[in-house]
This record gives sequence, structure tokens and C-alpha cells, in this order.
Amino acid sequence: MNIEYKDQKDIPCIELYKLFLSVGWADEASTSQWMLDNFNIAFINSTFVFSAWENGHLIGCIRALSDMHFRSVIYDLAVLPEYQHKGIGTELVRMCINKCKDSEWLVATDMAEGFYRKLGFTENTDHFLTIPCKWFKQNS
Repeated sequence: MNIEYKDQKDIPCIELYKLFLSVGWADEASTSQWMLDNFNIAFINSTFVFSAWENGHLIGCIRALSDMHFRSVIYDLAVLPEYQHKGIGTELVRMCINKCKDSEWLVATDMAEGFYRKLGFTENTDHFLTIPCKWFKQNS
């Protein structure tokens, strides 16, 4: 594998969309053309964005929001299924944490809890309430 890591925020919308489809976070039936054309807005407006590429194709990405001091939150860590378990996700998380080492790092997850625990994340007592986002497929 010849993987190139980048820290660009303006990842092409179609590349992000294909990645999100592959990990089950997007739904073709509910994605409008406007949504597809603007799929990278969350990444452009994030504090940190890192991505992994092979042969010009996006194979993984991560984004984080941070106040650069107290708290930082990881969102949207995604790696193409055929590239998972090869250290790509670990490297993307490491790149985020290295940008703001003294910050408390948070991640909301139930599917990849074991992955994050291996990287040193522990459960805290914060409780978050949510209003679902129209951009992503909702779990029933």
C-alpha cells in the first residue's frame, strides 16, 4: 500500500460521498443533488481534517472540532471497508490528537468503542442529547 495522508479541508464532495456510502452513513435514496454538491461543507468548516489517499482515491478521513485548548471532538472517522484493520484509522486519530495534545478529546460512538479504547479513550460522565441530522441515514 502506498498511502498518502493529507490535511486539506476541501475534499471533493463525490469522494466523501462514496466513502460515506461504503461505510453505511449515506443513503442514495435520500441524497438530493444539492446535498451531494455540498457534501464537504462540514469538513471545510471543521478545525482539523485529515484524509488518506491511495492512487488519487479517498480511502479514509477524519474531522474534528476544537476550541484549541480545553475540548476537541472527533467526528466522521471513516475508512473504506477493504482498508480497515490496516492502521489507517489509528493514524488519522493520531494526527488529530497531535494537533492539540493537551485538549480533552471526545468521540461519540457505540460501534467502534473498542477501537477508541485501544487508543486510550475512556468513558466519561458527560451526557449528550441530540437532534438528528437530515444528511445521514437514521438508524431505526
